[in-house]
Amino acid sequence: MEDRSKRLPTDAEIAEINARHLISTPIKPADLLFMFGTREDVERRVDEACRLWREGFFRWSIVSGGLTPGSGLSECEIIKTAMVARGIPPERILEEHSATNTGENVAFSLPVIEAALGLKNVRSVICLGNTWTARRYPMTLHRYWPEVEKMLITVDSFETPLSCWHTDPVFRARMLNEWDKIEPYKAQGFIAEWPV
Repeated sequence: MEDRSKRLPTDAEIAEINARHLISTPIKPADLLFMFGTREDVERRVDEACRLWREGFFRWSIVSGGLTPGSGLSECEIIKTAMVARGIPPERILEEHSATNTGENVAFSLPVIEAALGLKNVRSVICLGNTWTARRYPMTLHRYWPEVEKMLITVDSFETPLSCWHTDPVFRARMLNEWDKIEPYKAQGFIAEWPV
């Protein structure tokens, strides 16, 4: 596979990524906020979660993420601690501490959600993650939990506007790396088409 960080995408590819990958969904109050683990833009992601909490967009959340290289803390511990420090009640945050990728985030979190809330009692989920991963979050959730309604919010700390992602070398490399995963992951059954 070519090194995506060293080339510019075509206008057609930019248009396809903008239309198919960088989707946005209407947001309404949901039963659960799904915080996918990360080492990138943690503060920005936590800020958005806290805004959603203050504005009444979720009643429960789950934070999923395993150990962060170079740290003795899991991504879950780091993110949950920041959420609690900003005012989200700790008893409203479910925890998953083992996942090392997006598929594991979902697969390992479902038993935690089932034990605490019952999957059948969760009808809607807001997925919160990085802009460049975009629809792969709800696509992964759809693979394992097709019944639940999915919404998507993404954040990043790039100064470059999202519509101009292709003009920033780092943003472009992250976006193209994620875009390249979609079709192979679908073929391998890691994710499912969403929105349908």
